[in-house]
Amino acid sequence: MTLSAAFASTLALAACGASNEGGTSAATGSAGESQEQLSGTLNGAGASSQQAAMQGWTAGFSSVQPDVTVNYDPVGSGGGREQFIAGGVDFAGSDAALKDDELTAAEDRCGSAGIFELPDYISAIAVVYNLPGVDDLNLSPDVLAGIFTGAITTWDDPAIAADNEGADLPSTTITPVHRADDSGTTTNFTQYLSAASPSVWTSEPDGEWPLSGGEAANQTSGMISAVQAGEGAIGYADESQAGDLGVANIGVGSDFVAPSPEAAAAVVENSELQSGRGEFDFAYDINRTTESADEYPIVLVSYHIGCISYDDATQADLVKAFLGYVISEDGQNAAAQAAGNAPISDSLREQAQTAIDAITSGS
Repeated sequence: MTLSAAFASTLALAACGASNEGGTSAATGSAGESQEQLSGTLNGAGASSQQAAMQGWTAGFSSVQPDVTVNYDPVGSGGGREQFIAGGVDFAGSDAALKDDELTAAEDRCGSAGIFELPDYISAIAVVYNLPGVDDLNLSPDVLAGIFTGAITTWDDPAIAADNEGADLPSTTITPVHRADDSGTTTNFTQYLSAASPSVWTSEPDGEWPLSGGEAANQTSGMISAVQAGEGAIGYADESQAGDLGVANIGVGSDFVAPSPEAAAAVVENSELQSGRGEFDFAYDINRTTESADEYPIVLVSYHIGCISYDDATQADLVKAFLGYVISEDGQNAAAQAAGNAPISDSLREQAQTAIDAITSGS
C-alpha cells in the first residue's frame, strides 16, 4: 500500500488557539460530532524526538479539553514500548514499530481487539556536527557509514574531501556520538546505513547501538549536548533539535540533499505498509535507497501505540480524544509549529481515524 501524493503538502502553521475551530471534534476526532468535555489523566512515554511536538499537542489539546492532563515521559522509544507493554502507560511514542516479540507481548496486554500503531509524527533525522569554519558539509552514504564504524577518523580524510571539493577541512579528530539508550532514532539511522551502504555498514539495524567505540549519550537532548560539547563531534538527531549545530547534506543519487519536512514527507510518500500486521497496525517500510533529489532518506516515522480496547472506559475516551486531536489538521499544525516536522497527509489522517474510531472499553 503506497501513500497518497497528498503527503508532500506545504506546511500550514496555525496557532494552537485555532484548535477548536473547524469541523473536527477534539473530544472524538470525528467530523461533525459534538464535543464531549472530559476529565482525567492520560499517561504516555517514549520517543524523545516527539518531545517538542508533544508540547504542541498537549497545549492545543488543553485548550479544548482543559480538565484533561496529558503526561509524556521522553524516556526513549524502547523505554516507551516497554512501559506500554507492561501496562505502565496508556500509550507509547516510538520512532520504530513494534518488533515481532514486542507485538506479541503488546497483544497479550491489549487482548483480542489488538493494538494500533499510528504514524502521527514524521521528521527528518539530521546528521549534526560540530566543526567550526565548516558551514556546508556533504556526506555520501559510504562516507557516513565509514565515520560511524570508525574507519574514517579525521575530518580531512580523502573520502570526506572527495565529497566536499574545494572545502577547507581541518585535521580534527572525528568523535562519532551514538545514543546510549534503546532508541527509535538509532533504529531508523542504522536502517538507513544498512540499506544505503551495506558494504561498509555490515551490522544489523537495531535500536541499541551495535558497535563499540565512539561516545554515547542518552536521549535526544544528551545527543545534542554531546555534539555541542566536543569540537569534531558528529551525531544524529531529530532535525527539529539541531539548533546551532551544523547539519550535513546527505548523498542521494548524484546529489546531496539537506533534511527538511518536505523532503521527509516525500520519501514516506513512496513507502509501503509492512505486511502481516493487524487491521489497525499502520507500520511502514521506509524507502531508504531513493535516488530522487526531492527526497531525504534518513527519516523517522514516529508512532503512537496503544490498545483498541481498554479495561477502563475513561482511559479509552481519553486516548480516543487525544489522538483524535493529534491527527487533526489543528493538531498536526500545532506540532509543526513547535517541532518543525511534516504534517501527515489526508490519506494518513483518514487511515488513522479508522483506528481511533475503533477504540473502545471492554468494561
